[in-house]
Amino acid sequence: MNIVYLIGLLMAIFFIFFGISVNMDGLVPSLALENMINFVDVPSILIVIGGTMAVVVACYPKLAKSFPKHIKIMLRAKAFNPTIYVEQLTELAQIARKNGLLALEEKANEQEDPFFKQAIMLIVDANDPDRVRSILENDIEQTSARHQEVVAMYERGSNAAPAFGMIGTLIGLINMLKNLDGADMNSLGPSMSVALVTTFYGSVLAHVLFNPIAANLTARDEEEILCRQIIVEGIMAIQSGENPKFLRERLMTFMNQKQREEGGSGGGEGEPAQKGRKKRKK
Repeated sequence: MNIVYLIGLLMAIFFIFFGISVNMDGLVPSLALENMINFVDVPSILIVIGGTMAVVVACYPKLAKSFPKHIKIMLRAKAFNPTIYVEQLTELAQIARKNGLLALEEKANEQEDPFFKQAIMLIVDANDPDRVRSILENDIEQTSARHQEVVAMYERGSNAAPAFGMIGTLIGLINMLKNLDGADMNSLGPSMSVALVTTFYGSVLAHVLFNPIAANLTARDEEEILCRQIIVEGIMAIQSGENPKFLRERLMTFMNQKQREEGGSGGGEGEPAQKGRKKRKK
């Protein structure tokens, strides 16, 4: 579970609630829950939420229906651990060096990651190295392109929400000005408040919902692409018969210093990454 996102979301909601409901006029803050009613306006909610979702669906009709799936991906804990892939590739290199590439077929069938399985089978089938690299790199590019399209959908929602908030404000102001002639001047304040609340809804929807989702999905994409790049380099090195120890050291350079330190305690030559494989869940 992505606890950090949930904590950030709850903190944002709390501070918004705090700013609305806490009265700071006196020396001692007081709770004024009646202020919450000032921020409830059904037509404004329909304009902002309905309009934003309509734009997102119109721009991305095939992706919009996958919203629950995207939330699930964003909320799950880190799914792609590069250290585990390095250890698995090191183990495969040891097996290939002792028993040949054909011995990797059994290991390929044990893989839950379809990309990793495909990569192993490509070298087991004795394909040309250039062809293997071309196929795998093309797969990475297409996967990243699909991920970026999903991120773009949420960025579109982030841009549309404030725009519909402004549209709602303009609608409210126009209606207020149309009825201004002969109206009670005491009603101008409440009318202006209702006109502006749509801007509030648009800003909250953009910066509390859509922006964090886009950022988290981008992070997930970067994690997956990094692991796939490690797989490509490791598979190509295994096919060329590279020393498992040197292979592990080379693959570790794909990670930052903290990740290297975490992965440096195990998985050297002669230490299969069985434990790491069991921990990894797809």
